Amino acid sequence: MLKKLRKIVFISLPILFGFGLIWYSFSKFTPSDIESITTSFKTAHYGWVLLSIVFAILSHFSRAYRWQFLLEPLGYKPKFTNSLLTIMVAYLLNLVIPRSGEVARAATISKYENIPFQKAFGTIVAERVADVIMLFSIIGIAFIMQTKLLSQYLFKDNGANPWHKFIILGSLMLVAGVIFILFKKSKLAIVLKIKEFLKGLLEGMMSIVYMKKKFVFILHTFLIWTLYVLMFYVVTFAFPETANLPFGAIIVGFVIGGLSMALTNGGLGTYPIFVASAFILYGVENNPARAFGWIVWTSQTLMVLFFGGLAFIILPIYNRKKV
Repeated sequence: MLKKLRKIVFISLPILFGFGLIWYSFSKFTPSDIESITTSFKTAHYGWVLLSIVFAILSHFSRAYRWQFLLEPLGYKPKFTNSLLTIMVAYLLNLVIPRSGEVARAATISKYENIPFQKAFGTIVAERVADVIMLFSIIGIAFIMQTKLLSQYLFKDNGANPWHKFIILGSLMLVAGVIFILFKKSKLAIVLKIKEFLKGLLEGMMSIVYMKKKFVFILHTFLIWTLYVLMFYVVTFAFPETANLPFGAIIVGFVIGGLSMALTNGGLGTYPIFVASAFILYGVENNPARAFGWIVWTSQTLMVLFFGGLAFIILPIYNRKKV
């Protein structure tokens, strides 16, 4: 009973949190805000939004093709169609239960291509290692391009005592150091599980190093993340207020929006708020920034719902002779 209750809480809490944020955001809108955001939606150039969806679909094709390179050294050559359809189903399930898509993806490819679940899941972990490296690389680029903004915040005379900022920064670094030491020496079960997970990630990374055709694998990894950035970037041209944003702002908005996806299912409620807060730093007015976040999130979510649902229907039909 307790286990079932925990599962229900695990599934429902992020969704409730997301809807709570949506309600809170809309409760703060004035009539003029609603009118302004509605106008932004009506006047947006949706051709750029459609191009964004095309880039997203291409990234899924590239991801499915890249997966083949990890499965091939294990002696398996699944059909490309099955790889693509299982990936789309995984994205769909991640909207309902966070990270469940990876497990479902391994189970589905195991069912239709006779690949052992453990081996399939291991290749997905290896994929995630490559994706984490790319994400941290983009975060690093964002911090480099954000240097000017950060230096202005830290050193500009805005009436506050600058020593307060240094004390806060130093305290945060000290706390981070203490947490790292405690984490390294801790014997708690949950910490040991995290360490084991990180060890698995490292082993997955090493499998990438020793795999065949690793150059093509790396090339597709760069392509996937380039397409991710492009599908975010092109939507800025849909609004006159965001059309001339510097590339640094695009990267920062992309990173912050991506990180917000971890808080709720598919960024429900969090994504538009986080992206808008990033663009506001670069002089975009509040309401157009909100409209941008909502259009990006809505278009990508609808795309996943449509193609994920379609893949869910097509998979058993496509493999009916095997089942």
